[in-house]
Amino acid sequence: MDTDLALVAGLVVGMFAIPAVISAWSEGRAPRAAALSALVAGGLVIWALTARPGGYTLAEIPEAVIGVVARLLP
Repeated sequence: MDTDLALVAGLVVGMFAIPAVISAWSEGRAPRAAALSALVAGGLVIWALTARPGGYTLAEIPEAVIGVVARLLP
């Protein structure tokens, strides 16, 4: 898996995990699925940061997102 793809996938999963945590917490349920999603997201982001030589800077993250989206669209 490409590090750019792992970073973007981790960010997307993390964005979906936040509302899931809030929803579970507000309904009084244990946020098991949301916690698992957050762990997967964190693992993907950490792997992407450590696997890429030099890591990512904040300025490179939007470029990575645009690059991954451009590869997915025909």
